Formats: sequence, C-alpha cells, structure tokens
Amino acid sequence: MPALDAEPGSAAVLLGVAAEPALTAALDRFLRGVERRALRHAELALGNPDDALEALQDGMLRFVKHYRGKPQDEWPLLFWRVLDSCLIDALRRRRRAGRWFSNWFGGAVEDEPDPLAQVPDPREPGPLARLGDAQASAALEAALRGLPHRQRQAFLLRVWEGLDVAQTAAALGISEGSVKTHLFRALAALRQKLEGHL
Repeated sequence: MPALDAEPGSAAVLLGVAAEPALTAALDRFLRGVERRALRHAELALGNPDDALEALQDGMLRFVKHYRGKPQDEWPLLFWRVLDSCLIDALRRRRRAGRWFSNWFGGAVEDEPDPLAQVPDPREPGPLARLGDAQASAALEAALRGLPHRQRQAFLLRVWEGLDVAQTAAALGISEGSVKTHLFRALAALRQKLEGHL
C-alpha cells in the first residue's frame, strides 16, 4: 500500500507496495530529474501533449515496476529504452485507431480542446523572452517531428541527452552501426531543413 502522504507521481505510488525509503527516494530523484526531458522526447515523437504524457507515465510505471532493483547507474539507459518502447507502442495504437476510425467514420475524429491545457505555465519566461528564437525553435521542432522515429530518437539521445554510441544503441535496442547511420541521416536531414535558420 503506498504511503498516504506520497505525491501522485512519486515512486512510492508507482511501486504500489511498501518499499525501503532509500530506494523510493532514489527513484523519486531519478524520475524528477528526467521527466521534463523525457516529456519533450515524447511530445516530439507523438506530436500531442496528452499522448506524450500518457506514454511518459506508462514508461515510468514500467521502469519502476521492472527495473527498480537494478543498479542506479543502469537506470538512465533502462529508462530510455522503456520510454522508446512506450513511444513505439503509442505510435502503433495511433495507426490502428486511425485505420479503425477512417473505416467506420470516413475521416479523423477531432477532439475538443482541453480548457486546462490553455492555462499558462507560471514557470514560462513569457513571450518577450522567447521572441528572438521562436521561429528557430518552431523550425527545429518541425524538423525533428519530420524525422523517422529511429533517426529522431538517435539524435535526441546522442545530441540532447549526451549518451555515447554504445549507450544509445543499448537504449534503443539496435546495433552501434545502426545508431551511427540513423544519426548521420538525422543530421543531414536537419541541416537541409534548417539551412535558413543557421
């Protein structure tokens, strides 16, 4: 039974059982340290903040459930591998759902916008602080979303997360040569798409 004073997203709640406090605290620190970057990865992969949050939560739950007993120095690679698996699952579900809806309804079904999603984040610096690089950021985001999944993940893990080739290969479950190929193709595509912003 989780502790009553535990936060909803904490490791204690994810574990669902009484765990030693040191492990729970270490898992909380790790998940809090990686959650923003992981959410950004998921948003770039899925293009929808709600789907991204769901995939991230699923990834965190799977990670805590299956890998909490592993040494802490292995957690980052294991977490990225689990998250990548969740993103692939979400993309597959989306394709299946799209086929089902288009077969039955003849087109995509639009969701109504969530009013809570329109509430500004108080931690945001504001539009004036972001004005200078807004176009470049939008172009980079669009270029990243336009990459195939493996190329995008190789780029994000190697360049943004700073993992080496071997760690990226382990996180994605592919060979080191494939990581290099995906990264090379991603960089070439990004250079081409972002030429006017450099």
